[in-house]
Amino acid sequence: MSIPAFGLGTFRLQGQVVIDSVSTGLELGYRVIDTAQIYENEAEVGQAIAASGIARDELFITSKIWVANFAKDRLIDSLKESLNKLQTDYLDLTLIHWPSPEDQVPVEEFMGALLQAKQLGLTRKIGVSNFTVDLMQQAITAIGAENIATNQIELHPYLQNRKVVEFAQSQGIRITSYMTLAYGEVLKDPLIQQIADRLQATPAQVTLAWAMQLGYAVIPSSTKRANLQGNLQACALTLSDADMALIAALDRGQRLTSPKGIAPQWD
Repeated sequence: MSIPAFGLGTFRLQGQVVIDSVSTGLELGYRVIDTAQIYENEAEVGQAIAASGIARDELFITSKIWVANFAKDRLIDSLKESLNKLQTDYLDLTLIHWPSPEDQVPVEEFMGALLQAKQLGLTRKIGVSNFTVDLMQQAITAIGAENIATNQIELHPYLQNRKVVEFAQSQGIRITSYMTLAYGEVLKDPLIQQIADRLQATPAQVTLAWAMQLGYAVIPSSTKRANLQGNLQACALTLSDADMALIAALDRGQRLTSPKGIAPQWD
């Protein structure tokens, strides 16, 4: 069971807003939902999933362990709390959300605890998020590349993160792109708009299709039904090699997320 290419993100959505977004997404055909402990919306995501009546085995649910829960005597308990909120017996994918600030908890310790969670059946796959090449190497040393399903990283046309991508792919680790639309910035890009007009698509569809065509999984979020529906149609869009090359040239190393005290030394 590989990681699905397309899903629904829930970052920054809370309360009724996230319930409505997930409910609408599931109704439209989304079956992959991405959340995290720090989003403080797992209970609402669980509520929306339960109300949908969709069978658990049709869904792929991801959550992420927050840095405060990395210690081996805390990680599994925190995951069980997430499962309780999400009203499920297991996750399909559980990620380490950010590296441990100042290595307070060694990579070996939290990756070992995460692997144990998988062995206990609490999660089917495990992985990392916001990991540099060095941190991925440490994680591989700890538990083996075959146990790391993905590295979820900020990746969009303005930040293509090629060094991290190339290393992950060389180890058989899938890349999941978050913030693929760069908070909407790339939707205003003249080149992407031009490609979209030519293909009779939206700039969002072009950008998401670009990422998926490179082999990345994407998890865009939206609170609007029309956007949720439109984003889903990116799965049917194919870009030419020429268009892919034009978007590749947009890279300018523009990072939008780098929380102080948590972010690593980026590659």
